Amino acid sequence: MSRPRERPAALAALAALAALALTAGLAAQPGPATAAPARERWDTRVFAVVQAPGYPAYVHAHTNGRVYAGTYTDPQGDAQASVVREWSGSGTLLRSWRVRGQRLDQPHGVQVAHQTVRGELVLLEKSTSSLRLLDPRTGRQRMVARFPDLPACADPTSAPAPGAGCSPNVLDLPAIPNYATWGPGGALFVSDYAQAVVWRVPPRGGRPRVWLASPALDGTQFGTTGIVFRPGRRDLLISQQSTALDGTLPVNGKLYRVPIRRDGRPGPLETLWTSQPTELPDGFGIAQSGQIYLANAGPSAQLVVLSPTGEELERFPEVPFTGDNGSAIPSDTPSNATFRGTRVLVANQSFTGDTSHHAVLEVETGERGRAPYLPPGAFFRR
Repeated sequence: MSRPRERPAALAALAALAALALTAGLAAQPGPATAAPARERWDTRVFAVVQAPGYPAYVHAHTNGRVYAGTYTDPQGDAQASVVREWSGSGTLLRSWRVRGQRLDQPHGVQVAHQTVRGELVLLEKSTSSLRLLDPRTGRQRMVARFPDLPACADPTSAPAPGAGCSPNVLDLPAIPNYATWGPGGALFVSDYAQAVVWRVPPRGGRPRVWLASPALDGTQFGTTGIVFRPGRRDLLISQQSTALDGTLPVNGKLYRVPIRRDGRPGPLETLWTSQPTELPDGFGIAQSGQIYLANAGPSAQLVVLSPTGEELERFPEVPFTGDNGSAIPSDTPSNATFRGTRVLVANQSFTGDTSHHAVLEVETGERGRAPYLPPGAFFRR
């Protein structure tokens, strides 16, 4: 009989059918619980609500995986010390620190502008025109430098000579250190909102020096904001909220490009992009593609996407002035766009609006961002 010979073949066939059924069953099972569906481009959610004293400033995504932001100036005035807050990567508030040594009788506020390679937070404080460090491991705060109150230039309509040590701003105002970026060799470049200059703090620390002074940075009371170093192009991108004396409408903002020459001096200032009136370009982040995501803090309340050379590509929300971003909190004075993975974290400052809008928003872009430049020499002497 042939049946004993057929049995192995039958068993093999049954095994094959069982394997096929098991494979089909596994394929029908749902994926792992951690596999969340991808978010669509511009999907916006509330990352964290910011409590009093409110008015969140630039959001910093730290290399330790946590997120930090300070509180900035209350336009109505207040006597509360500014606060630096720390959140987990999912938006849970972990810790907070009150900023010491502020002049609480003056407009005051703090930006967590960057970090050192040692993990310390780089703080820029308004009332004392100072650069400080906060160590999130210990809570220790220390002063690194103060930015001088420059005298007004005799002729604010032309760029002062190198080393002149004056401000080409029409209004004579004290320094307001605003944003910061590390540059070649571990120097720190700092924008000044009020004096129409960019400062350079030497590697490892020291006295800040005027690196760039130009009437193009004179925004009267709406001055120079974001600053980011692009190492591949060896240039600085600088955002400007308004311009008083450059021959364009003074309420139009700009995105500038300034090369850093091999000798460390600035190259010619070039306009990459001009905003619409009263849009008040503020902080920005750069994607790995080179595209620039810039926050307009003015009434349009939009994120603007620019090419690496300044061509405008897209805006969100599409309709300006509404703040309609699809989340529980509308866009209201968005003041920066910090990449964290494929999402940008936006400080929703609501400067003249509703304090319940004080929040950090998380906006999906669909593309990965570049981490801010952090060279090995990015630290200050202890």
